[in-house]
Formats: sequence, C-alpha cells, structure tokens
Amino acid sequence: MPNDEFSELGPDRSLLLVDDDAPFVSRLARAMEKRGFAPETAESVAAGKAAALARPPAYAVVDLRLEDGNGLDVVETLRERRPDCRVVVLTGYGAIATAVAAVKIGATDYLSKPADANDITNALLARGDTLPPPPDNPMSADRVRWEHIQRVYELCDRNVSETARRLNMHRRTLQRILAKRSPK
Repeated sequence: MPNDEFSELGPDRSLLLVDDDAPFVSRLARAMEKRGFAPETAESVAAGKAAALARPPAYAVVDLRLEDGNGLDVVETLRERRPDCRVVVLTGYGAIATAVAAVKIGATDYLSKPADANDITNALLARGDTLPPPPDNPMSADRVRWEHIQRVYELCDRNVSETARRLNMHRRTLQRILAKRSPK
C-alpha cells in the first residue's frame, strides 16, 4: 500500500531502468526506490525489451545508447505493451534529432547525463503541458562542449586528427582543449 508521501506515483509504482552502465543503474535504482518507485533494472536492449514484454511498467528510464543497440527500440516495445507508460530517455550526448525521434516514438521527456534522481523523478511525474522545473545545478555550456568533444574523441578511438576533422576544428586547437582539465 503506497504511503501518502508517494501518492502522486499512483497505485502502480513499477519502474524499468535500462542502462548498460551497471554502477549507474544500480545507484539510480536505489535512489528511485527511496522515492517510492519499485525499480527493475536491465543492462541491454534485449533485457529491456524482455522486461517490457513480461511486466510492462508504469514508468521507465531508458538510456539512448546501449551496448547491443538503441534504447529507442525499448521505448517502442514499452509503447506497444503499455501506451500509458511514462518514459524518460537518458543520453550521454544530446542532439536535437535524437530528442525529436525519442518524443515521436512516445518518450515523455529527454534528459542529458549526468541527470540525478531528482531530475529524473521530476521528469517522470510532470503531467500535461507542464514542464519539470529546471535542474538545480545544470552543466555549464563549457562543460557540455567539453563532454561532446570527449565523446567524439572516444568514438574516434582517441585519434586527434580524425576527431578534429569530424568536429570541423583545427587539430592543434583540439589538442589544446584535450590537454586541459574539464571545466566545472
């Protein structure tokens, strides 16, 4: 029986967390449990789809990029099995195209990592046209830029020349950025 404290969650407090970062997903599961949810975790597209088919949850948090595919496949399965499921898509890199794709498929919201449990809870519980409140301490623009550069650098197997080409920047400028510490 849910407490009054968790009454806004509704009678079904089931939550599916799909992310291939095991430490992150286990920390998030514990944090969401403290907020009244009944979390179940999955670390791949296959496991997420299986859980969605077996026990369609009322809420879901799905990472966009998983080891074995795209998290949007899990979102589609959730929408087919339970149209009223409130889904938040998490991603380590934000792009307008992927945000639009996630919302078109049926995601309720789209958050960039690192998102904390409060941000995720606010996004899951936002109703109607009301937007969740802005995060308490969002990443600075410099930090977002740095994170994006680091992601592309890793995807290019730490090849500075290839990364510079893909980011359309001078190789030497990129080397200077990579040599510095991350901004706050």
